[in-house]
Amino acid sequence: MSLKAVLFDMDGVIVDTEPLHRKAYFKMFEDLKIEVSEDLYTSFTGYSTKKVCEILIQTYGLNYNYQELIDIKRNYFKDYFYHDPDFDLIPGVRKLINHYYENQIQLIVASSASMVTINMVFEKFELEKYFNGKVSGAELKESKPHPEVFLLAAEKANVPKQNCMVIEDSTNGILAAHNAEIFCAAYKSEHSFNQDYTLANITVSDYTELELDKISNYFK
Repeated sequence: MSLKAVLFDMDGVIVDTEPLHRKAYFKMFEDLKIEVSEDLYTSFTGYSTKKVCEILIQTYGLNYNYQELIDIKRNYFKDYFYHDPDFDLIPGVRKLINHYYENQIQLIVASSASMVTINMVFEKFELEKYFNGKVSGAELKESKPHPEVFLLAAEKANVPKQNCMVIEDSTNGILAAHNAEIFCAAYKSEHSFNQDYTLANITVSDYTELELDKISNYFK
C-alpha cells in the first residue's frame, strides 16, 4: 500500500488566515456590540463561518440571519486578505506541495473555508496547478469533526482512503480525519493553541518531516 493522495486542510496548514479571521470577527463583534470571550472564540476553531454565525445568533439573541453576519465578516476579511502585509503561506508548505506534485501524488484541499476563500488563496499564491480538486466544508451539511469533507476529498481523488493522508492542525479537523478512518498528520505550528493532537497518527512541526521518504514506513 502506498500514499497516492494528500488531503490538505487549508487554514493553519497552507496559509494562516487565522489572524485575519480573528481581526474580521472581532470587528464584526464590535459592530454587533457583543462581548465574545476567548474561550468561546477558541471553541469556533475548525467551524465554518455559517456555523459560527448561527451560534452567535443563538447565544446572543441577535436580530440578524446568518447570511447578514457572514457578509459583514467577509467584507472585513477581504480587506485584511488583500492589504495585511504579514499574510503569507505557512513556511515550508510550497516546497512540500511541490515535492508531492513532482512525485505524482494527488492533492486535494478539504477545508471548512468557503469556496470563495479557497479560490482567493489559490489565486493569490498561484496554487491552482498543483491541486486536483477542492472541497469546501461550507457547502456541506455537516462541519468537521464530521468526516464528510475528507470522505468527499478521497472520493474526488478517486483513491481508496487507506492510500490517503490528511494534513490538519485543529482538534476538530483531526477528529474528522479519525472519524473518516484516514491517516492523519497533525501540523503543530507556533500559532496552534489549545488543540488536541492525541488522535493524529503523527505530529510534526516542520513540513520536511512529511516528505515521502520520511513517511514511507506508514504506507507500506
